[in-house]
Amino acid sequence: MLKVEGLNAGYGSVNILWDIGFTLDDGEIVAILGSNGAGKTTMVRAITGMLKPSSGSVLFNGEELARKNSRTILHTGIVQVPEGRQLFTDMTVLENLQMGAFNKETKAHFQANLKKAYEWFPKLEERAKQAAGTLSGGEQQMVAVARALIGEPRLLILDEPSLGLAPNIVDDILKVASTLAREDNISVLLVEQDITKALAAADRGYVVENGRMVLEGTSEELQANEHVKKAYLGI
Repeated sequence: MLKVEGLNAGYGSVNILWDIGFTLDDGEIVAILGSNGAGKTTMVRAITGMLKPSSGSVLFNGEELARKNSRTILHTGIVQVPEGRQLFTDMTVLENLQMGAFNKETKAHFQANLKKAYEWFPKLEERAKQAAGTLSGGEQQMVAVARALIGEPRLLILDEPSLGLAPNIVDDILKVASTLAREDNISVLLVEQDITKALAAADRGYVVENGRMVLEGTSEELQANEHVKKAYLGI
């Protein structure tokens, strides 16, 4: 489904990513792991068209997306839950969810997808008329994830979903992601610095350090890797 090869990107004259490459299959959860500042969010921005890579390839179902704009990429079925959620805080929860229906097809399916969103996250139905900015951090993350899913993604990118949240909220969000991958064949790219939770949810993972891929493997292989255990798991 997604194949990234030789991706280089940065800001101005400063290169952040160096020959990044990985693959993601249909219905698979792949974790991109690394500490804060490793280059993970820059990679997401390059994949989603928010940052133009200097070189490399981003193939999605055989279509080259590198250097295409973010709107074009969105219409291919790649939907992102950005780091920090980026909600419209003065708008209600329902209004934020309506923003996820961005084209004719998703608008036509909005009511059905809204019902699903409320089944995934029942608190959102209770808070539907409440301003998003008055919600707790965990509830805001639920809104951000539900908004993305209302966009009917073929590939869902979760950028640092655990950031600043209680562990049980993170578990709920990752459980939804796992269910979607298993039951609806939605692929999930999980970009995380909480390696323990990410590897518990993912099928495979890649470790990024200083803008370079340094390790890859199944979740079990990475959990057993001595470098991962020492550098990230404190074992």
